[in-house]
Amino acid sequence: MTTPSLGPSGVLLLDKPQGPTSHTLVAMTRRALGTRKVGHAGTLDPMATGLMILGVGGATRLLTYFVGDDKEYFATVRLGVSTNTEDAEGEVTATAAASAVAAVTPERVEAAMSALRGPISQIPSAVSAIKVDGVRAYKRVRDGEAVQLAARDVTISELELLASRSTIAEEQPVIDLDIRVSCSSGTYIRALARDLGAALSTGAHLTALRRTRVGDFGIEDAVAPDADDLGARLLAPAQAALRRFRGFEATAEQAADLRNGKKLRLETGADDGLLAAIDPDGDLIGIARAKAGVLKSEFNMPTEAKA
Repeated sequence: MTTPSLGPSGVLLLDKPQGPTSHTLVAMTRRALGTRKVGHAGTLDPMATGLMILGVGGATRLLTYFVGDDKEYFATVRLGVSTNTEDAEGEVTATAAASAVAAVTPERVEAAMSALRGPISQIPSAVSAIKVDGVRAYKRVRDGEAVQLAARDVTISELELLASRSTIAEEQPVIDLDIRVSCSSGTYIRALARDLGAALSTGAHLTALRRTRVGDFGIEDAVAPDADDLGARLLAPAQAALRRFRGFEATAEQAADLRNGKKLRLETGADDGLLAAIDPDGDLIGIARAKAGVLKSEFNMPTEAKA
């Protein structure tokens, strides 16, 4: 006898196109897979493209472990024009004098970028999803309020200038900087563009943004949201978990114990930390924590009886 099917379960890597919201893509995925249980490990703005990690079915439980992972972005920062959203979708609030833009040199750009590398205190973008007295900051900005958010600690582990182009945009001299950023979770690339513009006395905003990596997941493995048979593109929960955690191969008896909430005694000298517990069939039991020689489940995947 078998239990009813639990429906699709796994991790889906999507390559978000420019235009639709992240919530639209989640809704599309629900319809494509015929399930309501779809979550995400971080959104992207409509203007942005690139990697979104979705969890489907029981694998939504894994998302909490991916949200805080470091990320990589490729972006274009336009010096010389500031907007109220700090990106190309906002209204222009200021333009720099031609002399200020002309005074930007490669050496000054490098000095400004150098000051933004490493652990920094960053004021998030005013149009972020951070709540202020229960209301999203971006909604307050759209309603005409002036929003000032508290600074937070982030880490810019890599900030690289890939190319620089001087041009004229709507009769305004500008410089477009193509950059690559590797950073901690919680970093706002729009705010990084803003701060580069402030350091160079030109103002700036973001004109393009593409997320290419979240933790151990890369854009090269992502598929388009409208790809055929998304269900076949799901990473099995075990496959996804093993990209993030060391594995623990459980015997049948150990797998049963973990699924029943029992603790396991590990061999002496085992490293502490989170592990992906895998049963003899290669399925993910759940995520377990090893500490002082004892392994205990933090959460277990839903199970489906086999014939």
